Amino acid sequence: MNVDYFQPPGESPIGLLKIRATDKGLTEIDFVEARDETPRPNAMTQQCQAQLAEYFAGRRREFDLPLTPQGTGFQQQVWRALREIPYGQTCSYSSLAERLNRPGAQRAVGAANGKNPISIVVPCHRVIGRSGRLTGYAGGLERKEWLLMHERKH
Repeated sequence: MNVDYFQPPGESPIGLLKIRATDKGLTEIDFVEARDETPRPNAMTQQCQAQLAEYFAGRRREFDLPLTPQGTGFQQQVWRALREIPYGQTCSYSSLAERLNRPGAQRAVGAANGKNPISIVVPCHRVIGRSGRLTGYAGGLERKEWLLMHERKH
């Protein structure tokens, strides 16, 4: 598995991102505090870096990367549904559960959302509480708020 890093430009709370990929697809984008592995880029990590740079510059709204995250069948289903939430918009955990024909499964959807290994590209930051409040985010609520504001701005 290849690993590389990306630091968004400008002032943001996003910080350093670790990108993992095989030759077949992207497996992880995670928020990290420091480079904890020697970078070993491949074509996939470099393509991801380029698309992330376009996203942070406000020039990309959708990512065109092959994804190969590891997870259960239900998690995979939730992660696919996350990619259908339009740029700059949000939905609640309960509405996402309903889209998946699993009404009442908002906690299970929330748990799968929290296990999303490909931050930003699989936009788990677009899921909020039914009341409109920002709720849990593996990368921290400050990052979630910043990502949502960034998308609204562009």
